[in-house]
Amino acid sequence: MKKRILIRFGDMMLKGQNIGFFIKRVRKHIMTALADLSVTYVLRHDRIMIDYDLGEETVLIERLKRISGIHDFSIAHVTTPDIEAIIKEGILLLDETAIKDGTTFKIETRRTNKSFPMTSLEITQNVAKEMIKGTKHHLVVDVKHPELTLYIEFRIEAAYLYVDRIKGMGGYPYGTGGKGLLMMSGGIDSPVAGYLAMKQGIEVELMHFESTPLTPIESVQKVIDLSRILATYTMNQNITLHLVPFAKLHHAILDHIPEPYMITIMRRMMYRIAERFTKKKKIYALINGESVGQVASQTLQSMQVVEAVTKLPVLRPLITYDKLEIIALSKEMGAYDISIKPFNDCCSIYVPKQPVTKPMELYASKYETYVPYESLIEAAIEHVITIQIHAKDTWEMSTYGFEVKEAFDRYQKEMSEMV
Repeated sequence: MKKRILIRFGDMMLKGQNIGFFIKRVRKHIMTALADLSVTYVLRHDRIMIDYDLGEETVLIERLKRISGIHDFSIAHVTTPDIEAIIKEGILLLDETAIKDGTTFKIETRRTNKSFPMTSLEITQNVAKEMIKGTKHHLVVDVKHPELTLYIEFRIEAAYLYVDRIKGMGGYPYGTGGKGLLMMSGGIDSPVAGYLAMKQGIEVELMHFESTPLTPIESVQKVIDLSRILATYTMNQNITLHLVPFAKLHHAILDHIPEPYMITIMRRMMYRIAERFTKKKKIYALINGESVGQVASQTLQSMQVVEAVTKLPVLRPLITYDKLEIIALSKEMGAYDISIKPFNDCCSIYVPKQPVTKPMELYASKYETYVPYESLIEAAIEHVITIQIHAKDTWEMSTYGFEVKEAFDRYQKEMSEMV
């Protein structure tokens, strides 16, 4: 029995004359992701097909699920493109499928080989009766709402039969949508926002505002662990994380800004830092995990006041998602258990009792004059630590804590001398 993986593209098929560019990028990403496996490729204008070692099937499936641009894929039985062979292979496939007697069933045939004398409907009619008769299961035909569908793709070189369509990421190939900077916290929302941006082809770099000793160093460990998960969705399994020393600016905000405006001012400072840091980089947008109304600082009026300090577009992939939808995505991508670890970041360590929900830019600008933020921003940018995170890296706290805490201590000492 021969098997082959059939990969389908989804939205990319709507790209018209540019579809070739997108398909080439997906091919490149697949070949990079599977470079260490025993695979060969059959390339078509509307499909990528993969021949593989059956022992590596589970690994293949998991890796293909993490490649944006793949709408779905199937593990197909392969046979010669003639009716008798299709019937024989179809019976074998139905027999190995875990179904019960009385399962409702239909066959869908897609014929790309137009030289074959039968239409798709005629092929279905010719094979259905014999398959039902030959299988060890008792199947009931239901063409409208079947529990099981057997798909047949009838091509010149072979016929492909499968019953499952395994969901991929969808969207567009990673990197085809330009580059954005993800405002990365250690919570649930921002990693999911990053995942959705990557799904649409946006290459992301990550920026985390760390406030040790106001926040525990373990909060940075969370961010590194979440970064490793996002790295699995990149072509090279590698992602860039920028750690911004935010403690001095954080202290100044807590000491001098009226409590209701603390979060508003803090986020405005973060946007200023992000924009200035990316000025010489080819980064075209900021990305965050905001969702309308989820917390007091995520009202439309608040978003407008916060993003007024930057000229970069601000993308919010989660803008219409509710918390349960976000949690479901977080669990699906494997980030949830890390995100809920009890180590607060700078946005959650000191939450005002009554944060302003309808801030005014006039007041935000006025309160910012209470803080010498220009020098603090420049110092923070100067002391950013950039780490390349690889999906396969293992960051043990004993090792990570020693090496990076040493760097934190160094730049915090330098900043205390400057301010």
